[in-house]
Amino acid sequence: MMTLSSKIDLEDTLAALDLEGRLRLVAESGRPAVFTTSLGIEDQVLTGAIAMAGLPIRIVTLDTGRLFDETLQLIEDTEARFDITIERYRPRQEAVDTYVAEHGRNGFYESVEARHACCHIRKLEPLAQALEGAAYWITGLRRGQSGNRATTPFSEEDKARHLTKINPLADWSIEDIRAFAKTHEVPLNPLHERGYPSIGCAPCTRAIKPGEPERAGRWWWENDAKRECGLHVARAAR
Repeated sequence: MMTLSSKIDLEDTLAALDLEGRLRLVAESGRPAVFTTSLGIEDQVLTGAIAMAGLPIRIVTLDTGRLFDETLQLIEDTEARFDITIERYRPRQEAVDTYVAEHGRNGFYESVEARHACCHIRKLEPLAQALEGAAYWITGLRRGQSGNRATTPFSEEDKARHLTKINPLADWSIEDIRAFAKTHEVPLNPLHERGYPSIGCAPCTRAIKPGEPERAGRWWWENDAKRECGLHVARAAR
C-alpha cells in the first residue's frame, strides 16, 4: 500500500493515481483528513467518490446563511443518495449582527474591503473551525476553473493553517467531471443548468454569459480578475 512517506514525492505520487487512489492515499495515511464541499459539481464528484469508497474522510460544508435554496436542498439530497452526514459549520451570529449593523445586510456590494469582511465572517472563521485538528484538507480545485487556478498542484503546504492541502481533481476537465457525475448518478445543483457553473452565496453569484470563464459569475461587480473569497488564497503563517 502506498503511503504519504514524504512531501517531496507526494505531488508525483498523486499525479500517478486515479481519483479513488488519490483519496485513499490520504484517507489511509493515519492522519485526520477533512473535505470541504461547496456543493458545486466538482465537490459533488468528490463527495460521491469518498462515499462510494467508504473512506474515513470527514465531509463538511460552510452554511453561510446566504446560500441558494437549491444548494440547501442539495445537502439533504446528497446525504440521502450516499447515506452520509455532511457536517455544517455556520458563522457566529454575533459577528454577523455586528457586520450588518455596520455595513447593512448587503454591504458587501459597497467595497472590496466590505466584501472581504463578510467572507471572513461567513466563510473563513467557520472554515477554521472545520479544519481544526486536520492534517489534510481536501478541496475541489481544478486548473480549468479560472486563470488564477491554472497552476493548481495536487498538493500544497498551507503554512498558515499548518496542514497539507490536497487537490485530487487538479488535472480533471469539466468534461471529466460531468461524465463521472452522470455515470455515478451524483446529485447536482439545478442551478448548473441555468448558467451557474460556480455557485456561492446567492447575492454574490450570477449566471455567466456565453464564453465567460467558469467563475465569472462570482462577485461579478468587482473589477479584479483574481477575485476570491479567501478560502484558497495563500496567507502568511501565523
